[in-house]
Amino acid sequence: MKSWLIGITLAGTIAVGLQTAEAITSADDVRSFTLDNGMKVLVLSDHSIPNANMYIFWKVGSRNEVPGITGLSHFFEHMMFNGSQKYGPKMFDRTMEAAGGANNAYTTENVTVYTDWFPTDAMPLIFDLEADRIAHLDIDPDMVASERGVVTSERSTGLENSNYRALWEEVKGAAFRAHPYSWPVIGHESDIAAWTQQDLVDYHRIYYAPNNAVVVIAGDVEFKQVKQLAEKHFGPIPAQDPPRPVVTVEPEQKGERRVYVQKVSVTAPNLMLAYHVPETGSDDWAALELLADILATGRSSRLQHSLIDEQQVATRIYGDLSNSFDPNLFTFYAVAAQGVAAETLERALITELNLVVRDGVTADELAKVKNRKLVDFYRTMATINGKANNLGTYEVFYGDYRRLFTAPADYEKVTADDIKRVAGHYLRKANRTVGILDSAEDTDSLELTSVVPEGAAR
Repeated sequence: MKSWLIGITLAGTIAVGLQTAEAITSADDVRSFTLDNGMKVLVLSDHSIPNANMYIFWKVGSRNEVPGITGLSHFFEHMMFNGSQKYGPKMFDRTMEAAGGANNAYTTENVTVYTDWFPTDAMPLIFDLEADRIAHLDIDPDMVASERGVVTSERSTGLENSNYRALWEEVKGAAFRAHPYSWPVIGHESDIAAWTQQDLVDYHRIYYAPNNAVVVIAGDVEFKQVKQLAEKHFGPIPAQDPPRPVVTVEPEQKGERRVYVQKVSVTAPNLMLAYHVPETGSDDWAALELLADILATGRSSRLQHSLIDEQQVATRIYGDLSNSFDPNLFTFYAVAAQGVAAETLERALITELNLVVRDGVTADELAKVKNRKLVDFYRTMATINGKANNLGTYEVFYGDYRRLFTAPADYEKVTADDIKRVAGHYLRKANRTVGILDSAEDTDSLELTSVVPEGAAR
């Protein structure tokens, strides 16, 4: 009990310090409006520094693709920087940088997100830049050919240089047999080579329509000015018919699946365990997030402590539970220590997971991860960038940015019984896909069943 109280006190002290350093942001501080074309805009004024940022969350990722055009979502992340009607090739970056701004972008299975950071006085320019590439992107065939080559090279070198990516692609393909989460965000090589000009034109028109976006502006801005700029630059862009919904539901997995990847350059076996879990915002999501932290976040997490420090069967161990519109995977990735067989590492990892299923977690463990979540929340919300990113993430994945402000209370409600329940429900043998990457195909002796402690997951 003493350590729990110390943890709460420490978290409270840090949280209070962060809150006093920056005024607490509440849901009431966020104002929003929706343009006639369906584009939703969230505005949060924060005058702590004379800067602002714009996040544009496009509701398009690899889940919106179909066989034959996989990889298009990621490809447009490239094309959006390669010229439009007013600002030609490479001018987006150069123009923004000349005004003191910077930008970035990323594509996932679910969304494509563009981020702009800039001095407040550059905001009219930022709106102009973004509106130009949304409404008038130049899908020039020569530029398409050049970027197609870049993406093809990115795919091949990524698979060659990243053991994680090579294994992840095979595990995803085995874990999903129906849902589009089965293919990689970067797409299949043959599809990348086969995209047509019409494929590109149609994809941009449908998915880069204003009614398919959420815009967040945070920083040294005023609501009135943001609305005026949005109406001027984004308002004239016409809405489109809503994109085709993703209706495919992955059937329940009813038995363990296994994949093996052979790669000559591997010096130690790599292991991945993937379990099907529900979408972000589900009733079990908060408990799953805390379970992920208990198991694999930080040096003192269960898996780090047991597999790396004590048993020394692994040199690295990660857990991943990412935001997702549809049910997806909760994964564990481990790299074996020198001389440790994949079978040994797999048994050790499954044994640790089964212990949580059988015995649950301690009050100290749960209090510790709740404290960390609280501290991380206030630390992130102390920055303009963190506020903008979180607001957009909650609006898109939870359906309402206000859920951001109930997050600390949502985590606090999770009990040790909740953690044990979700572990037992999802970390089951029949619900997992196992992937092994090694330098030689020597897994014939690996038993395909795992020793399960009494009362643990099957």
